[in-house]
Amino acid sequence: MDSVRSSSRGNYTNKISTKSMQQTSSNRNSLSTASNGAEKLFNSSFGLKLNQDQIVGEIINFMQAEPSRRYKVIIGSDSERNGDTSADFVTAVVVHRVGNGGRYFWRHYVMTRNFHTIRERILEEVLMSLDVAKDILGRLKEKSKLQPALDWDFEIHVDVGANGATRTMIQELVGMVRANNFEAKTKPDSYAASKVADRHV
Repeated sequence: MDSVRSSSRGNYTNKISTKSMQQTSSNRNSLSTASNGAEKLFNSSFGLKLNQDQIVGEIINFMQAEPSRRYKVIIGSDSERNGDTSADFVTAVVVHRVGNGGRYFWRHYVMTRNFHTIRERILEEVLMSLDVAKDILGRLKEKSKLQPALDWDFEIHVDVGANGATRTMIQELVGMVRANNFEAKTKPDSYAASKVADRHV
């Protein structure tokens, strides 16, 4: 059986404010619109376009190559506002063979709704990561049932840290991720967002 330690922690306290929950509900509608059609496809380092089921197959194959190793499957997003207040978003899916490299996949899209503040963009990044994480984790659990025992954790990386303008959002965003039963990492440990996704924004 797979070892999804982070995904099984279901007793987190929901620390999200009422205002944040309202923003979350509103933003899910825009996220659904943003990820329709071809935009669901991810890029690979080999130049392939893959859907999420294919990505999970690649993750399983990567872990099976060295099944005795420990792995992390990580989702992270980053964004950059355009001059017209729309924003470019990138979501990355990373499989990390702890201590020995990894692979990643990413998708890029432009959201045309207005983003007036960094807070709005960071919230949207987290919503996008959660959306992808739920789908990837569900598929990964299903496919890994048929495989030999693999040791893997599942995390969401959030592009906020103790330094800079986003420091006031840490507790709220970590609470949002944990309320959805995922482990959250912030800077300097949120490399899937701040390094991998950031590379393709």
